[in-house]
Amino acid sequence: MPEVAAQQRTILVVEDDDIVRMLIVEVLQELEFNVTAASDGREALEVINSDQPLALMMTDVGLPGMDGRELAEKVRELRSELPILFASGFAESTGLAPGMQIIAKPFSIDQLREKVQSMIAG
Repeated sequence: MPEVAAQQRTILVVEDDDIVRMLIVEVLQELEFNVTAASDGREALEVINSDQPLALMMTDVGLPGMDGRELAEKVRELRSELPILFASGFAESTGLAPGMQIIAKPFSIDQLREKVQSMIAG
């Protein structure tokens, strides 16, 4: 993968399960991505509303309170260009807007790397 600026390698991970979030963050860091983590939609929106550059948001679909799809709708209002990767144990890709994809849990490190790199590359 060609070298890209740090801001183009920063991923926001939104996952309510502490262990799953920690594992995803660790894997992405091992793949040399910068990672910002949030445990729910409220925390994620704080990051989205900041001036932190992001290349991708990866969110669990089943979040407490505001679910992943609701979060994605709000994110699209604020950062319409930001690619969004949904992670779900129930892989349904119907109704996804352009720039949105889904990865089924459980996923392998290779699947995650390939999906993230293809989404960031466009």
